[in-house]
Amino acid sequence: MALPHTPSSEVVRIAPLGEALTGAVNTAILKAKELEVIRLVVLAGKTLPQHQVPGEITLLCIEGECELKTPGAVQVLATGDFVHLEGGTPHALTGRSNASLLLTISLCTPRG
Repeated sequence: MALPHTPSSEVVRIAPLGEALTGAVNTAILKAKELEVIRLVVLAGKTLPQHQVPGEITLLCIEGECELKTPGAVQVLATGDFVHLEGGTPHALTGRSNASLLLTISLCTPRG
């Protein structure tokens, strides 16, 4: 079954989940022709294994802390931190504490 996505012009509140974070799951918010937006949940000690996507991505840490590993760098994302990755960049996330992030993915075809 396909997940419902937010229709055009509908307001969505992306606030910290607080106590509900421990039972939360990843949530698809929007999938449009050129953009996908997801609330990503990374619990303490859990890892989203290394992967990559063709399009550019951004991550905004809404709450908690996680470790972002990219080639040559390991960075901690804490509440309010924002990062951009070029398309094709291998990356992995590990929860340092329970965390939720706003992930955007460009679905545009990369120029080559």
